[in-house]
Amino acid sequence: MAVKIRLARRGRAKKPFYHIVVADSRSPRDGKFIEKIGIYNPLTVPATIEIDRDRAFEWLMKGAQPTETARSILRYKGVLFRKHLDKGVKKGAFSQEEADKLYSEFISNKDENIMKKVDKVRQEKEALVRKMSGLDVPIKVQKVEVKKVEAIKEEVVKEELAKEEVVSEEATTVEATTEEVTTQEVTTEEVVSEETTTEEATSEETTNEEK
Repeated sequence: MAVKIRLARRGRAKKPFYHIVVADSRSPRDGKFIEKIGIYNPLTVPATIEIDRDRAFEWLMKGAQPTETARSILRYKGVLFRKHLDKGVKKGAFSQEEADKLYSEFISNKDENIMKKVDKVRQEKEALVRKMSGLDVPIKVQKVEVKKVEAIKEEVVKEELAKEEVVSEEATTVEATTEEVTTQEVTTEEVVSEETTTEEATSEETTNEEK
């Protein structure tokens, strides 16, 4: 019996996801299968792939043949690389410990790259949401705008203070002018009073002389 590792379609119309299954090659694509070893969802960004690497490796070593898509998934998840290392161990190219170390490093690097890609996609989505909501303003630009607003406020306050000083000076000048005018008026009244007194005295002397 020929055994294949392939995808079995699930989901509804235009929104598919797939089960990664081990099945008889004679069975229909979405028919009976021997074992389910993972899932594949191509609609997410990046694509969601969950697979039991150990079971996939065991089936490969038993002679199961993956389809093209399944082979790409197994290569991406490092299962084919593990098979390659196992062949190297059997040929004596390196020890099992070295093979395990190389495989662990490969998996850790692969998982790290996947997480970086996930973070990048998340940041792009957040940036798009901020842009659509009108909040896509860099922090540096916001700081510059705040500084500009503060500078404008300071200028306005300075202008208002300058205006108040000018008004105060004008009021002081007016008061000083008023006081000078008042003083002049008082002096004039005193002069007039003295002149009147002098005239009255002259008139009295003239009257006395006539008598």
